[in-house]
Amino acid sequence: MSILVIGEKPSVSRELAKVLDANTKKNGCLEGNGYVVSWCFGHLVGLQFPDEYSENWAAKWSFAQLPMIPEEWKFKIFENSKDQFKVLKQLMNDRNIMEIICATDADREGECIFRYVYNLVKCQKPVKRLWISSLEESAIRDGFHKLKNSSAYDNLYQAGFCRAKADWLVGMNGSRLFSVRYNAHLNTGRVQTPTLAMIVKRDADIATFVKQKYFTVVLDMGFPAESARIDEEHTADMLASSCNGKTVTVTDVKKEVKSISAPKLFDLTSLQREANKKFGYTAQQTLDYMQSLYEKKLVTYPRTDSQYLSDDMEQTAYALIPAISERFGFGSVAEPNLRAVINNRKVTGHHAIIPTESGVKCDISALAAGEQNILKLVALRLLCASASAYRYDAVKVTLRCENTDFTASGKTILESGWKALDGKIGEAEKSDKKSLPDLERGMTFTAKAVKSELFTSPPKSFTEDTLLSAMEHAGAEEFDENAEKKGLGTPATRANTIENLVKHGYIQRDGKKIISTDKGRNLIHIMPDEVKSARLTADWENKLLEVEHGSLSADSFMNEINRFVTELVSKYGSVDDSVSFGENQPSIGNCPKCGKPVIKGKYGWYCSARCGMNLTKVYGVELSEGQLKSLLSGKETSYIKNGRKTIVVPKVAENAFNGKTYYNWSTRKESS
Repeated sequence: MSILVIGEKPSVSRELAKVLDANTKKNGCLEGNGYVVSWCFGHLVGLQFPDEYSENWAAKWSFAQLPMIPEEWKFKIFENSKDQFKVLKQLMNDRNIMEIICATDADREGECIFRYVYNLVKCQKPVKRLWISSLEESAIRDGFHKLKNSSAYDNLYQAGFCRAKADWLVGMNGSRLFSVRYNAHLNTGRVQTPTLAMIVKRDADIATFVKQKYFTVVLDMGFPAESARIDEEHTADMLASSCNGKTVTVTDVKKEVKSISAPKLFDLTSLQREANKKFGYTAQQTLDYMQSLYEKKLVTYPRTDSQYLSDDMEQTAYALIPAISERFGFGSVAEPNLRAVINNRKVTGHHAIIPTESGVKCDISALAAGEQNILKLVALRLLCASASAYRYDAVKVTLRCENTDFTASGKTILESGWKALDGKIGEAEKSDKKSLPDLERGMTFTAKAVKSELFTSPPKSFTEDTLLSAMEHAGAEEFDENAEKKGLGTPATRANTIENLVKHGYIQRDGKKIISTDKGRNLIHIMPDEVKSARLTADWENKLLEVEHGSLSADSFMNEINRFVTELVSKYGSVDDSVSFGENQPSIGNCPKCGKPVIKGKYGWYCSARCGMNLTKVYGVELSEGQLKSLLSGKETSYIKNGRKTIVVPKVAENAFNGKTYYNWSTRKESS
C-alpha cells in the first residue's frame, strides 16, 4: 500500500520525492519508500467555455443568450494536459493507493488545481494537506510531520472556486453583452476592466492638464530661502527688486527630531514594486524570477500577501542576518531587531518573503542576472527590517524681508539606520534636502534676491510600481479600518492582469511608463460605471477573503455575483448606435455577407458583426491587407505561386465548414 503525493509542478514534486526517498522513475511519477509522487502542470483542468455548454451559447453572440449562468459548473481537461491527467486518474483509482497528500502550492490557486482534478476523477480517498513555505529539506520534512486533513482547507478552496466562477460570469457575460451592444469584439474582466479604467483616467488627467506658470522669489544668503507662490509676474519682479541687497531677519526656527522606522519585509506586491523602482522589472518578470529562486530552494514562497513572520520563524530569521552581511557585503547590523515584523496574527497563509539558508550560502554568480538582483533585494530587505530607524533633525526657518516671509528647510542626519543599507543595490533614493547652518531668531543677513519662474506639474503616468500600489489600495478608503483591504486582485494575480491588458492591446509600455492605447480608452469610454468600478471589485475581493476565513458563505457571494450579471444584462441588453467602437479599429472593407466592417483579429480578418464570415486564406495563399482591400472593394487582385500568376476575382461563393462561413473567391490562372 502506498501514499500518493501530488505536487503542482514536476520540478517541485521532484524535490518532494528526494526528501521522501521516492527515486524510481515511472510514467508521470516517482515511486519509493511507500510513496508515489506525481504532479500537475499548473492547471490540468478548468471551467468550460460557454460554447461548450450548449448549442445556444455556441451560436452567434446575441442578447438572447444572456445572462449565461450555468446550472451546474462543468470542467474540461486541457488538451496539452490530457496525458498527465490520465496518469493522475489511474493513480487516484489505484487500489494500492490508500491516501492522497495534496502538495500543490499552498494558496487558493494551488488548492483549486488539486481539487478540480480530484473532483473530476470522482475520487473518494482521504486527503491530507502539505502546507510549506520553503522547498528546503528541513521545511519539507517539517511539513510532512504537520499534515492536516484536507477539510481544514475547504474554505480556501471555496474562495478560489468562487473567484474562478465570478471571473467567468463577469468576463464571459460582459464580453458578449458589450460586444453585441456596440457591434465590436470586446474583452472585459472583473479585475481587468477596473484596472484599465484607472490607467485611462490617469492618462486623461495628464492629457487635459493645463500647466500654469507661477513665480517665487529666492533669497541667497549662503543658503536659499523662498517666498510663497506668486501668480503675477510683475508682483514677483517688484518683490525681488525691493529685497535685493536688503536685510533679512530670522524670525522663527523650528527644530524637530524625526524618525522613519525600518521597512517591513516583502510580500509579493511590495517586492514587485521595489524591483520595478530599482531595476525596471515588470511585475511578471519579478514573479518569474521569484518562482525560479523558490524552486531552487533559495527563497521562501513567493505568492504571499504578508509582510510579517510568525513566532516560529524568529530564530531562523535572526540566524540569517549575520550570514547575509558576510555573504553579500551589504554591511552589518549592530543590534538586529525584528520585533516589528514578528506577528502571528498577520500571517494567515504564508509569512513574508525571506532568503533561505541555501539562498544565503549559494553561488550567486551561477544565477541569471535577474535572479541575482531579486535574491539580493530579498536578502537586503531582511537586513533593513532588522536595522535601527533613520533619524534626522528637521529644521524649518522663517525669515522676513521687506514685510514678506520667506522659508528655508533643511535636515541633518543623526542616525542613518536602515537607510545606510537601502542604497546598496539598484537605484538609490535621492535626498532632496540639505543641512542649514546653525540659525537663531534675530540673526540677520544681506540677501541677493532673484525671481524664479516655475510651472505646475501634471500627474505622472503609471509605472508598474505605482499601478501595483493603486491596485492594492483601490477602494481602501471606503472600507472599515478593520477590514482586510486587498484592492483589485491579489498579489498572485496582479501581474497576470497587467500582462493580459498588454496582450489584448488595451495598454502598452513606454519605458517604465504604462499608458492606455486608443483601443483601451475606447473600451473604458463605453463601459458603464458598475463594470469599471474599482470600489465594487475591491469589495468583492474583500468578500472572497471572508469566504476564505469562513465568515461568509460561498453561496452568498455567488448570489451577489449572479444578481450583478443579471442586472447588467437587463440594463444594457440593447444595441447602442450612438458610439462606434470600431472607429479606431481600421476596417479593410465591408463584409460580403452582412455589409458590416471587416476588421483584424488574432487569427486573421473577420466581420465585426460576428456574422460568421472569416477571411484567412484564399486557395491556401495568405493575401496581404492591400489585396484583401481590393477584393472587398470589388476589384481584382493577383498573386504568384510556383511561378504562375493567379488572378483572384471578387465573386464570392459561400462554403460551410465546421459551423462557420468562409468565402472562396473565384480565380483564373495565367502563365508566368
